[in-house]
Amino acid sequence: MEVQERLNDVMSRIRASEAAADRAQGGVTLVAVSKTFDAEAIRPAIAAGQRVFGENRVQEAQAKWPELKRETAGLELHLIGPLQSNKTADAVALFDVIETIDREKVARTVAAEIKRQGRKPRLYVQVNTGLEAQKAGIAPQDTLAFVDLCRLELGLDIEGLMCIPPLDENPGPHFALLAKLAAKCGLNRLSMGMSGDFETAIGFGATSVRVGSAIFGAR
Repeated sequence: MEVQERLNDVMSRIRASEAAADRAQGGVTLVAVSKTFDAEAIRPAIAAGQRVFGENRVQEAQAKWPELKRETAGLELHLIGPLQSNKTADAVALFDVIETIDREKVARTVAAEIKRQGRKPRLYVQVNTGLEAQKAGIAPQDTLAFVDLCRLELGLDIEGLMCIPPLDENPGPHFALLAKLAAKCGLNRLSMGMSGDFETAIGFGATSVRVGSAIFGAR
């Protein structure tokens, strides 16, 4: 299958999942994860009408997205990989959405760069729902306090929560936990679900899903 065919298939599955969950059609945003793929591989997705993309690494994104954004107006770029504090200035300058605010140091550097640059990307807090030592994200029990810190002390406009469930576990309970935490925080945006489980995520209330291999093929 070509990229356009795979993209159409994913969109059809998203719409079917919305209907199955009795949700409004078009309420879920597809973030096409283009990490490791070069500009030539991404252009067919743009030509097919896809406008929202996700990248894991700031440096990799810098190598391809400024040119792609110049070529096509209206592209929206999400940072979905861990953000190192020394990359914050570059991230704020390039990304339209940063989904991986996960600790106070990063939150403070993001707040400082937003003020310095006058640019205001939309922000999500990443939650480590599985409490995995190797994975980024704030602990579930610390999420409410961390969101309050970001909002009240640092003046950050947190839009939603994001999670990546453990690979070897049923993702449903993790999606349910994220939705519960978001409700406690007064947030209604949930970035959850990837190629293997985005339909499940939509059933639990995902407002955006991050799909890569089902669109671009194996890495």
